[in-house]
Amino acid sequence: MHNEFLSAVLKSHAKNKQCGTLLQLLQQKYGRQQLESQLEEPWLRAYKENKFFLVDGLLYHRENHTSALTVVYRDHISLILQEFHDCPYMGHMSEVRTKERVASTAWWPMWEQELSE
Repeated sequence: MHNEFLSAVLKSHAKNKQCGTLLQLLQQKYGRQQLESQLEEPWLRAYKENKFFLVDGLLYHRENHTSALTVVYRDHISLILQEFHDCPYMGHMSEVRTKERVASTAWWPMWEQELSE
């Protein structure tokens, strides 16, 4: 992914309440209960399952053997979907293939349901 996009995602993490709380939780060792109480589902469940981690300040979500960048802004989600679904050098991909590509690149709450719509 381009540095400009990653920089924009990093800024969005700081502005989003759920991501901001997760960043604090992942960066500190004490006082976590109060912060955990601020998380909403599905963020809380994923946090308790140790699915979030940080790399260079960016929040990632892990699922099985795949790690994906956590995105929260609709503009960022739209860019990712457009890139994987309509990219001319990849050809038009099926829903299954698009889901596979998205799963290995990005995560946001309810992403699988959104792709099925």
